[in-house]
Amino acid sequence: MAVAAAAVIVPLGVFFFVSGLIVNLIQAILFVVVRPFSKNTYRRINRMVAELLWLELVWIVDWWAGVKVQLYTDPETLEMMGKEHALVIANHKSDIDWLIGWVFAQRSGCLGSTLAVMKKSSKFLPVIGWSMWFSEYLFLERSWAKDESTLKFGLERLKDYPLPFWLALFVEGTRFTQAKLLAAQEYASSNGLPVPRNVLIPRTKGFVTSVSHMRSFVPAIYDMTVAIPKTSTPPTMLRLFKGQPSVVHVKVKRYLMKDLPETDEAVAQWCKDLFVAKDELLDKHKSNDSFPDSELHNIGRPVKSLMVAVCWASLLVFGTLKFLQWSNLFSSWKGFLVTGVCLGVVTVLMQIMIQFSQAERSNPSKVAPSRTTNGELDKKK
Repeated sequence: MAVAAAAVIVPLGVFFFVSGLIVNLIQAILFVVVRPFSKNTYRRINRMVAELLWLELVWIVDWWAGVKVQLYTDPETLEMMGKEHALVIANHKSDIDWLIGWVFAQRSGCLGSTLAVMKKSSKFLPVIGWSMWFSEYLFLERSWAKDESTLKFGLERLKDYPLPFWLALFVEGTRFTQAKLLAAQEYASSNGLPVPRNVLIPRTKGFVTSVSHMRSFVPAIYDMTVAIPKTSTPPTMLRLFKGQPSVVHVKVKRYLMKDLPETDEAVAQWCKDLFVAKDELLDKHKSNDSFPDSELHNIGRPVKSLMVAVCWASLLVFGTLKFLQWSNLFSSWKGFLVTGVCLGVVTVLMQIMIQFSQAERSNPSKVAPSRTTNGELDKKK
């Protein structure tokens, strides 16, 4: 990490990790004291507590980096967002697609109850991963033999969720890179499938299982198509922390769960057809630098995340001053040493967080061609 970047990122890291550890501690107390007696009460309180952490990242997107997120959708979908349970699927275009989803969730009023299917290693990330675990995110190992029962159990737990939630599922199974696109194109060509140009071939087993278990209590699927205009640099965690702006276009289309096919094979094909159509939609976006057949809506930049960030900063500055006054930390070389070690730890943690988000460092899930009951080639996680 360059010195100039570190001068900006380390203070942000101290701000995020200290406030995040406070949130984690509150979540742990609630998990031990409240959840054994009332799971729904725990969920309602945890939603508000987790939002105090997630809003810091929304603040970084909206106010610190000034990322402009533009929403293309129809008025009916816009009206329903945040008022119902929904399974959210999207192409995995950038390093921060999950964070763009949080921006929409915050605008829709369900940020604290937004969930996602994540790779298992995510839950070990300090602060953010721990908070996800307390918030009932679903963590998979990318091995279908191990993940099938885990996913089914996690979906069953959501049946009695007391508030509108979004469950995000990236059905491509990994983030988009040119190397992965070439591998997908080679696989498609050798198996007689439509050759993708802008997306990867969806791995449908997780989607089929999700639809099968969520039909009875989740009324809608939100299909998000993420695109980066040609005039914008793709956003990354490092660019966000450095305060560098980007522009992201997102088209959202709402499908009713009841309108999906009944059989697992037909649901899998529905998902594959959706990504073929998404591929064509992204071709149009490349030509027009927008989604011309959709209405652009202004989602604004609410001050809530800014207010939360200011409150956290004020609390931490006040607490730090009181601690220094009480401890006389800098009265000896040991105090400087302890401070240096702590800042070094924060620097390492921020580096891990940035690297963890980078598409070039993500590994595709393990795949092997197999045949479904109707003989159609599919992919296993």
